[in-house]
Amino acid sequence: MQEKNIQRRGPGKNMILKYFVLVMIIAYIVVLMIYTSGSTKSFDKIEKAVESSLDTENLTKVDVQGLKRYYGLNSADYDGVMLYSSQKSMSTEEVLLIKVKNDGQMQHVRDAVQKRIENRKNDFEGYAPEQVKLLEQAQLSVRGKYLFLAIAPKAEAYKDAFAKSL
Repeated sequence: MQEKNIQRRGPGKNMILKYFVLVMIIAYIVVLMIYTSGSTKSFDKIEKAVESSLDTENLTKVDVQGLKRYYGLNSADYDGVMLYSSQKSMSTEEVLLIKVKNDGQMQHVRDAVQKRIENRKNDFEGYAPEQVKLLEQAQLSVRGKYLFLAIAPKAEAYKDAFAKSL
């Protein structure tokens, strides 16, 4: 009898590729869960963190009636609302932070925000192109139960402050 000389080789390319794909899928799921998750911090803490980044020379806090007037939303329906707006009639600058009570409310709030942006574009189109540009570059972010909107020259910085506050 002849013994065959069998050499053991390490895992084949296919096996390595399978493990690589598995690791990538797990990493993607983890990143997705982190990105879509909300925050364990209270609304007040997130609100204060965002407020500290705002340019309060151009933006002033709007009372709860402002949410109804501008967006058609009732602030009592939500766990928290913060709205800042420019007092200048020729400015579209606004910063909005809302914490919804349940996931079902989020689409309603998003629709109201989109409608507000479109209405403002129509209002300013033709005579205030710089304001229309701000509206087109609006920063909208949804993280868990929080919706954040910034329409301002520093909108990206405000959005970053929101993301870091979570």
